[in-house]
Amino acid sequence: MNLSSTFMGIKIANPLIVSSSGLTNTVDKVKACADNGAGAVVLKSLFEEQLITGKTAMLKQDDMYFWYPEALEFVNSFSKEEGISQYLKLIEGAKKAVDIPVMASINCVSPKEWPRFASEIEKAGADGIELNIFIPPTNLDLTGYKIEETYVDIIHEVRKHVSIPLAVKVGFYFTSLYRMLYKISNLDINSLVLFNRYYRPDIDIDTMRVVAQNVYSSPHEITLSLRWIALLHSRINKELVAATGVHDYQGVIKQILAGATSIQICSTLYKNGLAYIGRLLQDTSDWMQQKGYNDLSSFRGLVSKNEENTAAFERVQFMKKTTGKYL
Repeated sequence: MNLSSTFMGIKIANPLIVSSSGLTNTVDKVKACADNGAGAVVLKSLFEEQLITGKTAMLKQDDMYFWYPEALEFVNSFSKEEGISQYLKLIEGAKKAVDIPVMASINCVSPKEWPRFASEIEKAGADGIELNIFIPPTNLDLTGYKIEETYVDIIHEVRKHVSIPLAVKVGFYFTSLYRMLYKISNLDINSLVLFNRYYRPDIDIDTMRVVAQNVYSSPHEITLSLRWIALLHSRINKELVAATGVHDYQGVIKQILAGATSIQICSTLYKNGLAYIGRLLQDTSDWMQQKGYNDLSSFRGLVSKNEENTAAFERVQFMKKTTGKYL
């Protein structure tokens, strides 16, 4: 079976991308991903703060670190110069070690100062950059409109400094998600990654402290990106990349049926090991052969092609579910 696809407009041998995580934070780990069959990798994120500040305890007061708790330790472990230098070396080393596309990742919250460093990432040899943008909606003085415009400003500023492909990874905290994704899709980017997964805290009632729970995604979390990819397929003129909740080959197939061009995987690899990539690919190929599909494009978006009205589609599915007449 032909499993080839694209990510950020670049051809990849298969649609499985190891997402930005601890699985991609060293050259050896990137090589292991490639050796086990990954179509591409997204390197561990470089945080905006690493590009514009040194060590500072003030970071602890930023709301962002409630959503990305790993960021505080990661940012504080390097000075500005060390962070940039080590990340560029990671890109250079990874590109020499593997033949698959290597994408950089920047976790950012503003368009100020840091975008000029994106050119250094391009010079280091990254095949593309994934902008992992999230502005915590916790400031009473920050309007929804201002948050949306900041996303646009970040993309514009980065594009001024690089010519390599860009992907934008977003969450779902928008007043009108469809409107915002449509707006982003009309900018100079190549892919939309749906969706980011944030820290999900719990409370230990014995110690009365916030604790880290649900570190890994679960299979039921696939439904959020699955719904939106199905609704957006053929209505947005950029690649749609699925993320979060894909744990088995059924999840891979569902996302392609919904309209995904490629799929980012992470939690399932922590649970099952990198060799599981091969299993996912084999099981997907077996399903395709059974159904008579020779390539991914033969069934990509198949479940959403005939829906003329996305709002009506959503409403009908909800009604079927709640009335017990879901077919």
